Amino acid sequence: MDRSLPLIDLHRHLDGNVRIRTILELGDLHGVSLPGTTPETLRPHVQVTGVMPDLASWLAKLHWMTAVLGDLDACQRIARENVEDARAEGIDYVELRFSPYFMAKPHGLDPAAVVEAVVAGVDEARGATGQKVNLIGILSRTHGVEACATELAALLASREKLVALDLAGDEKAWPAELFTAHFKRGRDAGWAITVHAGEADGAGSIWSALRNLGATRIGHGIRAIDDPDLMDHLHRQRIGLEVNLTSNVQTNSVPSMGEHPMKRLLARGLLATINTDDPVISGIDLAHEYGVAAPAAGLTPEEIRVAQRNALEIAFLSPREKLDLLEAARRR
Repeated sequence: MDRSLPLIDLHRHLDGNVRIRTILELGDLHGVSLPGTTPETLRPHVQVTGVMPDLASWLAKLHWMTAVLGDLDACQRIARENVEDARAEGIDYVELRFSPYFMAKPHGLDPAAVVEAVVAGVDEARGATGQKVNLIGILSRTHGVEACATELAALLASREKLVALDLAGDEKAWPAELFTAHFKRGRDAGWAITVHAGEADGAGSIWSALRNLGATRIGHGIRAIDDPDLMDHLHRQRIGLEVNLTSNVQTNSVPSMGEHPMKRLLARGLLATINTDDPVISGIDLAHEYGVAAPAAGLTPEEIRVAQRNALEIAFLSPREKLDLLEAARRR
């Protein structure tokens, strides 16, 4: 990576990035019987060690991360630790996304209170570390249209604390068009829109995210490579792609790192970026994605720099904030 440019992670799930020791401690605190009692014995149950059969199998690793969220203090803690960990990684700016319904469901918490707890944890850590961070709210479509309406209401109660709305979960079973009304409300609230699409499903999923939900960024989006017209559209409209190299291989969304389409997406001039997705589940950090995964995907140092510049361009920040990040990086 080029340290004269900001190091940015635009696609990181805070509810999929819970420290293994924190899972153990919260499990003990809330009486949750875990499949391991030490980091070593728990790790195989929360971290991917090879290629999973599909995205759903990979997502199962999330179970124990939310199973231990027994109260709002736990939600606040994992949010705070996510910001602390981003700071420790040397990340200049991170966008953390989370699903309040997903976090609330295991212990029957109030989703709106979960949002408040996450905001409080982020604010606490931001003040202590100086980390530049913004929050993105997720609608978890896997729980259904009505549950997402509840989730949206919870997020809207703290609308000024969030910069964007996202749709995540099973994109094949729950297509984007089912959530058109939800995202109109999100846009009306002043949020930017990013949508998980083109990961487990094809290019049509991306088209739907653009046309029905008003997405200006796409989470993953790797199946755009299958549709030249879509790539032309993404290029013309400056639609950003939040690519996650390691998790794309682990979820079997691409056959291998060497066959990842990232290099071809960049060659078409698309605003593709490098991100972590769920670092604890994948067993990686952002430095690994730049220093190991990107070269394994065939990216040259210049292509890696382009991806880094793309992240600054499509970040949900004001022009002044972007310039400040760039100037701070150049002073290093």
